[in-house]
Amino acid sequence: MRASEELKMVNDTTPVSNVREGLSEFNEKHFRVLVTAEYFVPGWRAGGPVRSISDVLANASADIETTMLTRDHDLGSRDPYPGLSGRWGRFGRTDIFYLGVRRPAHWRQLWRALRAVRFDLLYVNSVWSTFSILPIVAARLGLLRVDRVLVAPRGEFGSAALRLHGLRKRIFLAGWRWVLGQPRVLWHATTPAEAADIRRVLPRARIAVVAVASGPEPEQAPVALPPTAQARLVFIGRISPMKNLDLVLGALAHVPVPVRLDIYGPLEDAGYWRRCQDLIAALPDSVTVNYRGELHPDQVRETFSRYEAFVLPTRGENFGNAIAESLSAYCPVVCSDRTPWTPVLRDGGGMVLTELTPSALGVLVTQVATAAPEQRQAARVAAGEAYRRWWASLTRVSVLDQARRVIRDPAYRVPPQGRNP
Repeated sequence: MRASEELKMVNDTTPVSNVREGLSEFNEKHFRVLVTAEYFVPGWRAGGPVRSISDVLANASADIETTMLTRDHDLGSRDPYPGLSGRWGRFGRTDIFYLGVRRPAHWRQLWRALRAVRFDLLYVNSVWSTFSILPIVAARLGLLRVDRVLVAPRGEFGSAALRLHGLRKRIFLAGWRWVLGQPRVLWHATTPAEAADIRRVLPRARIAVVAVASGPEPEQAPVALPPTAQARLVFIGRISPMKNLDLVLGALAHVPVPVRLDIYGPLEDAGYWRRCQDLIAALPDSVTVNYRGELHPDQVRETFSRYEAFVLPTRGENFGNAIAESLSAYCPVVCSDRTPWTPVLRDGGGMVLTELTPSALGVLVTQVATAAPEQRQAARVAAGEAYRRWWASLTRVSVLDQARRVIRDPAYRVPPQGRNP
């Protein structure tokens, strides 16, 4: 069942104190977790973190009780979700409160629901988000009864991510480090590489969870594409500097044969998109570029299946859900080496870019564009098989179960889970 279909309303007449049969009456034997994230279903424009958090909630053991707090609107929108603002919804076994941060009545309603509850864990998704900072401060002041805090930085401590708005982030960390480095604060890294990023910023950080995301189940076979002389390339992702679309456009100027690129994704950074449009206007006539708007998550894999390569010279990913979706749909990936997917790409999943320059990327794109149609089809099959091998090798890990084990058994040493993609 799709995430958007699993979201259900709690009856409007249900008293707040009775949500999930009373938050204050949780089974004492259960492990109680308060999860916060700035954006969640039915929103989807925030990309990979929404899908990753959905998996965390769905995979938790039945005796882990989860409550969640999120915004009442999607990324880039000011319009609240219809019928959800200031109300409780349910995603699987999780009760979710949709908060309008400028509405005092919402805060009062939330406070009435949470004030009597003691949570074993506060699980926040982001370092910089208000939906992480305020709950951590509330826990520190005793306004929220929380025993431990688990922070998932979601790639925010990667070198490239820290350089964006770097001064602002350094100032923030200078004042916030004393809180983030406390013994009660634990960390969730998606890969061992992200664990190293966290320790580079906070050398004393205690990594409680190293859990590789699972990605979607592989498709059974690639969709047959009609042979064409022009390679079909795609970019799917947020239009932001981290995803490096401008580098893709600069590289196309170095491709000596006709090529087509379709772009899908929310226009997160208007100034950056204007720069991309200037690059598009300067491309030669042999290059066709189309912006095709946003994609709902349910459309992403089917869209990937219609292309012969996904070009993503990202500045850094802690996981890369779009890469997993592309490979699972038999679409090879031309990607930077700033993601955990390099071994899979070198195993047949695509091509690895080691130098983030237009000329270097242009060489790889030219290899795709000059391949014969049957060679491009063979590359699609190889990409899907490489993903299938990776997917079959995974050790499935419940993030919240692993955090509970660390909290209840301080002597437990956290092993890296699965293998890097």
